[in-house]
Amino acid sequence: METKRCGWCEGDSLYEAYHDQEWGVPVFDDNTLFEFLVLETFQAGLSWITVLRKRDNFRTAFDNFDFKKIANYKPSKIDALLQNAGIIRNKLKINAVVTNAQAFIKTQEEFGSFSKYIWGFVDGKPIKNALKNYKDAPANTPLSDTISTDLKKRGFKFVGSTVIYAHMQATGMVNDHEINCFRYEQV
Repeated sequence: METKRCGWCEGDSLYEAYHDQEWGVPVFDDNTLFEFLVLETFQAGLSWITVLRKRDNFRTAFDNFDFKKIANYKPSKIDALLQNAGIIRNKLKINAVVTNAQAFIKTQEEFGSFSKYIWGFVDGKPIKNALKNYKDAPANTPLSDTISTDLKKRGFKFVGSTVIYAHMQATGMVNDHEINCFRYEQV
C-alpha cells in the first residue's frame, strides 16, 4: 500500500524525508526553534526546497545555529558569510539573523526560554486544522499576525506574518498536514 503524504512534498526525496520526519512535529527545544527561525528568514521570498537543499551549508556557516555565537558576530564574519556560495547571500537577511539572535536571547531571559514565549501563543498545544488539500492552508492567520507584531516589537527582523505562519507549521504549533496524510494523526 502506498503511503499518502501531503501533496506539496511528493516526488522529491529530500522534501518527503523532511515532511515525514520533521514538518509539523511540535518543537520545544530553543536551539531547534532558532534554527527554523533562521531558515524561515532565508526562505522569505524563495521556495522552501531552495533553503532545505542548503540547510547543511547554513548549519556550517552559522555555527550550528548557535544563537549565542551568532549574537556576537563581527563584521568580518558577516563579510565571510556574504562570500559563502553555499548559502543564500542576502546582506539584509544575514544581518537579520544576528539581530534575531540578540532578540532571541533577550526573549529567553524574559520568559525563561524562547519555547515558553512562542508556545504561549497557543497555550502549549498545537492547533489542529483539517485541510483536505495543502493548497487550502492559509499563508497567514490573525494569530501569525499577532506573533509577528510581537516579535517585531522585540526587535526581530524578517518575521512577517507569512514567515511566522510557515514557522508555526514547521515547528508543529499548527498541524497543517492534509487529513488523509499518514502524518496527520501522528503529530
